[in-house]
Formats: sequence, C-alpha cells, structure tokens
Amino acid sequence: MSTERLPISVLKRRFVPGQWDLVAFVLVFGALAYLAHAAYGLTRPLAHLTAEHISLSPWALPGYAAQTALRMLVAMGASLLFTFTYATLAAKSRRAAAVLVPLLDILQSVPILGFSFTIVFFLSLTPGREAGAEMAAVFLVFTSQAWNMAFSFYHSLRSIPSELDEAARAFHLGPWMRFWRLEVPFAMPALIWNMMMSMSGGWFFVVAAEAISVGRTTVTLPGIGSYIARAIAARDLGAIGWAIGAMTVVILIYDQVIFRPLIASADWFRLEQEAGLTPSRSWALTMMRRSRLLRFAGGAFGALVRLGFNRAPAPARAKRPRTRRRWSEGLWRGSLAAGVVALVWLIGRYVFAHASPYQVAHVAGLGLLTLLRVVVLIALASAIWVPVGVYVGLRPKLAGRVQPVAQFLAAFPVNLLFPVVVSGIVAFKLDPNIWLSPLMILGTQWYILFNVIVGASALPTELKQVGRNLRVRGWLWWRRVALPAVFPFYVTGAITAAGGSWNASIVSEVADWGNKRLVAAGLGAYIANATRAGNFAQTVLGIVVMSLFVVIINRLFWRPLYARAERKFRMD
Repeated sequence: MSTERLPISVLKRRFVPGQWDLVAFVLVFGALAYLAHAAYGLTRPLAHLTAEHISLSPWALPGYAAQTALRMLVAMGASLLFTFTYATLAAKSRRAAAVLVPLLDILQSVPILGFSFTIVFFLSLTPGREAGAEMAAVFLVFTSQAWNMAFSFYHSLRSIPSELDEAARAFHLGPWMRFWRLEVPFAMPALIWNMMMSMSGGWFFVVAAEAISVGRTTVTLPGIGSYIARAIAARDLGAIGWAIGAMTVVILIYDQVIFRPLIASADWFRLEQEAGLTPSRSWALTMMRRSRLLRFAGGAFGALVRLGFNRAPAPARAKRPRTRRRWSEGLWRGSLAAGVVALVWLIGRYVFAHASPYQVAHVAGLGLLTLLRVVVLIALASAIWVPVGVYVGLRPKLAGRVQPVAQFLAAFPVNLLFPVVVSGIVAFKLDPNIWLSPLMILGTQWYILFNVIVGASALPTELKQVGRNLRVRGWLWWRRVALPAVFPFYVTGAITAAGGSWNASIVSEVADWGNKRLVAAGLGAYIANATRAGNFAQTVLGIVVMSLFVVIINRLFWRPLYARAERKFRMD
C-alpha cells in the first residue's frame, strides 16, 4: 500500500517522532557523547594517575561517578558474554563440566587482590597510556561479577523442565534458536536478579579495583572507589557522606534505566502467570517499546537471532561402539588427572621453594579461622534471609518495593563502615577477631536473599493451590512446600555467598581508618598484608590455601547438596 492512501493519523504515527523518541534520542546521544569523551581519555598519559590527583571536593563526584558507572557497565557486558559461553558449555558437555565447574569454584575463591598481577600485564599492552589501567580496573570488577552470573545460568540450564525440552525437539530447534528461544528465556528471571547482585558485588570491590597497590606498581583511577579510599585515608567523614550520596544516585539510575526494565520484561519469560497479578511497570521499558529508534535497534538484533531459525539441528551422530567410548572416556579422564597432578606439582614446588612447612601450616591454620567465620556467618544469614526471601518472593508487589532497597544495601561498600567499626572497637576495647567478622557477610548475604526470592516467585501456582486446599500450614508447609521449592535456588545463592565471603575477607579482616588499623587473624588479612608489602610468594601461598579450602568444601559439601537439589527438588 502506498503512503498516499494512508490516513494522516497513521502517517503521523509511523514517521513523525513522538515524545518517547525525543527521550530516547537524548539518552542515546548523551551516552554516545560520554563514550566518545571516555575513549578520548584513554589516550592520556599514565603519569597523572596518582592518589594526589583525586579531589575530595563534592563537585568532582559527578565526573568520578560517571567514570565508575561506565567501568561497571563494561564489566557487566563482559560478564554476560562470559556467562553465555562458559556456563552453556559447562551445562551441555559432561567432559567440559568436569573441568569448568571446579575451575569456576577456584576462580570465585580467588580474591580480587589475587588478580592484581594482571595490572602489570594490562599496563604493558598500552605503555605509558591510561587505557591499560582502565582495562585492568574493568577486569578486576569483572572478577567480582562473572562467577555468580555463571553459576546462576548453569543452574538454570541444568534445571530446564523436561516438557520444554521435548517441545524444543518437536519444533526441531537448532542449537542457536534453542539457546535464544528456550534456554535464555527460561534462565532470564534468575539471571536478572543475579545480574543485580553481581553489579552490587562490583560496587563492593570497586575500591580495590580503582585504588590498588602491588609492590611498586600503584594505580589510582579517578572514580568513586578511589575517592572513598582517599577519604578513608584522610579520615574525612564529610567526603564519605558525599560518596554515599553519589553511589545512591548512580544505583538509582542503574535501577531505573537498566534493571527495572529487565525486571518488568522478566514477566514475559515466566512459565505461568497468576490471574489478577499486575505486571511490573517501567517508564524506560515503555520508552523502549514506543520509541521508533530503539524499536529499529531491537528489530536488528531480532533479525540476527532469527538467522538460525530455519536451520535444522545437526543430524544425530551414530553411536560409537561401547569399547571405543570406554577408551575415549578413559583417555579423557587420564589426561585430566595428569594435568591436575602436574599443576599441583608445579604449584607445590613453587610454594615450598619460598615457604617452609611451618609457614604453610601457619597459613592453613589462618584458613581454618576464616573458615570458622564463614560457616557461622552463612548459617546466621541463612536463618535470617531464607524466611524473609520466601515471604517477599510470594508477594510480587512487595518484591518490587524490596528490590531497590536490597540492591542498594548489597552495593554498599563495607569500607564505608570502617569509621564506625574501628571507632567502636577501639572505644569499647572489643576483640577485632570477633567484631570485624560481620563485615565479611555484609556484602554477600544478599546472594542468599536474592536467589531465595527468585525461587519463591517461581513456585508453581498449582502447588500453592494444593497447599491451600489441603490446609497445609505452619512448619508442615515450610517442610513440604516452601523449602523444597526454594532449595535449589538457595544452594546456588549459598555457594556464591560462601565464595564471596572468602573473597570479602581480604577487606574485612583488615580495617583502616586514618592511622588506626585493626587486624583480625585470618587468611584474608594474610593475603591483604602480603599484597600490600609486594611479597608475591606469600600472596600466592595465601591464594592457593584459600582456593584449596573453597574447592574442598565445595566438592565435599556444596556439590553433593547441589546434586541432591537437582535430583529431588527439581520442579518438572
């Protein structure tokens, strides 16, 4: 139909920009302009990146906040790409999972300071320029975001209901379309909440990412993290207050522009919708739907996804003889075992070349102290947040109100509490070994809450109705309905929370406020002190011991619990 025959009202709707197009244009143009400015800044010389150039003036905070927000966004994009590739391979290949899942356990146990050696690597990529330092900061933030998202996506892919899998086979979906039509939509509700948690985890470690010293190498990038680090060193409570305000504004912007639309769109991906349930609303999602500019960009992405729609799945391979499969499996396991033995031998050789058996035993003892803190804190957090998460998850309207509050609390850097904690411990002559411990769980307990909320919100409607009809109440309802439903999600959150607590020990067992410094005996304090002193051998020893603790606990406790959750409590 030609445009001459169309009514004027239709032509106006199709071709005349509306108010949402104007809003979208302003946001997109502003983002592109800022990205261009940031890209120009990457060419600046590295010499000016020193702590002395960080101003504590509140007028400098908007620029610092924008730079930190951009680093967090780039790291989130890299984490999402890592999640879609790494977790998918681990979930679909049994042989790959034998390597990738334990490796993920190790990676999440390595504290952010353990990746600080990458600063030298990234700086060498762009000698004398700021770009290398920016890449190092983004990578350090990435290490605090990616593991949680990968665990969540891996768990979702492993728990796809059998009827959905059969439907995908019946429609002959190829691997590409199966991924975008089944696996990503099914995993999206849990992944969105874990993306928010990962973003909050990035805020928790942004101080270490933007202001870090490794021996003689010091990198201090302009941002909220380095602003907080200098405010703590200067004991400036006013500057800390301004930093909290700037963080609040950035978190609210992220919530409104990114996470609120994602939460609202997550309703599309739920397996079932409750009657009478009001869908979540977001002005940004409305803008994306009604803006022609953004609809065009979305259509281009949809066309890319549909490239594989008509591509039939690859024909099934003929089964190899059982004897050949046994030889192949044995060769794979043997190669894997040989690689593990060789790696353990190389690490052990390096460690014992720089440390005596007594030092290794001493560090292992420090690891036991940190382990005791992690066990007690995870137990307390579970007792508090599992009931709260179930209560909130069963009430979608309440979950919408709780989400931004929990997101802000999860993003709150524990370093900002150092003035209160250090002053209180000194004033009341308290034991740092006890009273510094809660700082380890402040930023990681939200993994449990967020995952339990997702599990409770995914509780099937028919199961709720059966419980009501049979009048299942009290402890029986918790034991037969609520806890089995959220158990797989709780295990995912508890694994990540436990690994995050080990990671957080490096900033929680050592608290600085001006010239006052409190140290709690533990493995985190050992690694922090070794990194600050530039003792690479002691840093490696501490990281190796921490990784061994986490991997052994995951193998002996969390993984069997996770397998039981998949086997017994899967909602098929």
